[in-house]
Amino acid sequence: MLTVFDNEEHIFNAIKAGADGYLLKDTAAEDLHAGILETIEGGAAMNPKIAKKTLKLLRHPDLSNLTTAKEQISLSDRETEILEQLASGLSYTRIAENLFISPSTVRKHIENIYKKLQVHSKLEAVEKTRNYNII
Repeated sequence: MLTVFDNEEHIFNAIKAGADGYLLKDTAAEDLHAGILETIEGGAAMNPKIAKKTLKLLRHPDLSNLTTAKEQISLSDRETEILEQLASGLSYTRIAENLFISPSTVRKHIENIYKKLQVHSKLEAVEKTRNYNII
C-alpha cells in the first residue's frame, strides 16, 4: 500500500484488505524501492512510524474503532460542559446555577446527550465520554 494516509483506521483497513506492506508517499525513493523488494521477497515493508501504529492496533484492537466512534459523537460545547459537571457529581440545579441556565434547560441538554451517545443514564454517559476522551 502506498498512500498519504497514516491514521490507524486506514492502516487497519488496508491490512485487513490484504496489504503486505504500508508505505507513505513521502517515503524516499531508495526506501520505496527497498520496500518493494522486501515485499516481493515476502517481507512487510513499513516505515517505523507506521510499524509503531500497527503494533499499537495489534495490542489494542478496540482502538481501531475509537477514532470513528469519537467522530460520530458530535456533542456541542454546552453539552460537554454539562457532562463535565455531571462527572463531578453536581446536581442539575447546581449545573444550572454554574452555567446561568435553567434546570429544565439542563434536563433538555442531558436528554440530547443521551440520544447522541445512545445511553440511558448519567453513569453510562460519563463513562462513554471518558472512554472516548471527550471529557
